Amino acid sequence: MKGFPDLPPLWLVLGLVLNWGLARALPGFDPGDFGRLASWVLIGAGLGLIGWAAIWFWRRKTTIEPHHEAQHLIIEGPFRFSRNPIYLAMVVILLGAVIGRGQPLGLMLVVGLWFVLDRRFARPEEDGLRASFGEEAERYIDGTKRWI
Repeated sequence: MKGFPDLPPLWLVLGLVLNWGLARALPGFDPGDFGRLASWVLIGAGLGLIGWAAIWFWRRKTTIEPHHEAQHLIIEGPFRFSRNPIYLAMVVILLGAVIGRGQPLGLMLVVGLWFVLDRRFARPEEDGLRASFGEEAERYIDGTKRWI
């Protein structure tokens, strides 16, 4: 994957595109008004969570980009509940899109996105936090769930 910009939003976009293609290629079901509402609520909640977390990166003046060393350990805002609120939000957004398209096989994409975000980003970032912030990071990691 040399030269590929390995960024979580691109993995989300890939999941959304694959979900769209899957729903177009295979018959699914009509999610109905409730399913469409649930879809938009999940997508909106995910976008809101990303915004809330991004505000804390801005407030603490540290990088939001993975694969870069953090200047500050953020434990406020949504980071009190999840060590990875942005990644959690991306999974929620894709889940909302899958529900809205009515193709149950799209749930495999949700699991796949979770797996990629967990292995390629969340776990290595924890190692980086330990290296940068030592005992403070260890206490945070021990006391806050990775996802929810």
